[in-house]
Amino acid sequence: MTKRIGYLGPKGTFTKLAVDAAFNGEDKHSFKTIPECIDAVNENMIDIGVVPLENAIEGTVQLTVDYLVHQVRLPIYAEIVVPIQQHLLVHSDFTGDLSEIEEIHSHSHAIAQCHQYIHKYIPWAGIKFTSSTGKAAEIVSGSDKYIAAIGNKLAAEEYGLAIYKENIHDYSNNHTRFAVLAKEKETVHIKHAVDTEKTSLLITLPSDYAGALHQVLSAFAWRKMNLSKIESRPMKTGLGNYFFIVDVNQPYDDVLFPSVKAELEALGCKVTILGTYPVYQLDI
Repeated sequence: MTKRIGYLGPKGTFTKLAVDAAFNGEDKHSFKTIPECIDAVNENMIDIGVVPLENAIEGTVQLTVDYLVHQVRLPIYAEIVVPIQQHLLVHSDFTGDLSEIEEIHSHSHAIAQCHQYIHKYIPWAGIKFTSSTGKAAEIVSGSDKYIAAIGNKLAAEEYGLAIYKENIHDYSNNHTRFAVLAKEKETVHIKHAVDTEKTSLLITLPSDYAGALHQVLSAFAWRKMNLSKIESRPMKTGLGNYFFIVDVNQPYDDVLFPSVKAELEALGCKVTILGTYPVYQLDI
């Protein structure tokens, strides 16, 4: 049975690149925003949703994390990691040079990833933020102004743009993690070898008291459980109230994780498993 897969669109986004690399022959649907894609999974409009989770340069995509925590609690059943290559895209009829470019359009993360290039070569250009790199390419394709977009090769192909300059990102080791969301684990089938496995936890402290975070981390440390990430986010219930997202580099088991959960709950913490899932490193 063909699965319906949703992604942050329009065509030409890095999310679409990740979906194309991970899933073949599926029914794919683009959404304008991350919340729309997550809602579509929750409302059974699609079977699988793929949304950006974290970039190696710019950090966590906070909208994704906050929406999954505060609005729609869907489990993560896989993670896709892809390399990010940003290019300067112009209209196919553009024959000028950089000095003629008046505006640069792209997602805020893409702009930030290319900050040094923009600062050095196009500092005069106005910055216009868009909902995605694909949307930026779409805007440039329909404009007769001297504007450019920052995006990938797929965006250039989808919208008939020319690549004025390749690889303008500031750091070569740039990757983005994408979360694969679904209601049922059996729905997700990615035809690639698993690189590693991970478990993500949501931990809420009972109150802000001295040594609370140290006690939380100690529960993992003495069990020799390796944490690849720990990040605090506001609870949105008042200043100073935070929850923590913790990534553990191992799958959920019936011994270590239940004992960690019991120890933290004894301290007054609330622990929620956001997902235990395989990680796929894809070359695109």
